[in-house]
Amino acid sequence: MPEYEKAMRPEDITRLFVERSNAGDAAGVAALYEQDAVMAYPPGGQTVGREAIRALWEKVLANRPRFEPEQPLPTLVSGDIALTSTPPKDGSGARAQVVRRQPDGSWLRLLDQPEFVPPAR
Repeated sequence: MPEYEKAMRPEDITRLFVERSNAGDAAGVAALYEQDAVMAYPPGGQTVGREAIRALWEKVLANRPRFEPEQPLPTLVSGDIALTSTPPKDGSGARAQVVRRQPDGSWLRLLDQPEFVPPAR
């Protein structure tokens, strides 16, 4: 695997995600996740594990979607765990990720909720 820039702050992961997605680099996106990470995607389902996440992103990125950087909401940190989130452009819900500090001081995603759809009231 190529040597990728590491996220040395939890907030770096969102920037690296946008850069790698826009470059069509599914392996680079997957490298932002822990080996056993869980992603709440596709809607109503889950994708578990870095390899499955890479395969999912290969399909998504085949359509060459364009991702725009989003201003992160304040990060919550407790020891080696952090919660990062960004508000979607339409203002409904939020995207949220739980990230964990690795032994080398970098951060990787453990849980990823890419789109939160609020329940109907």
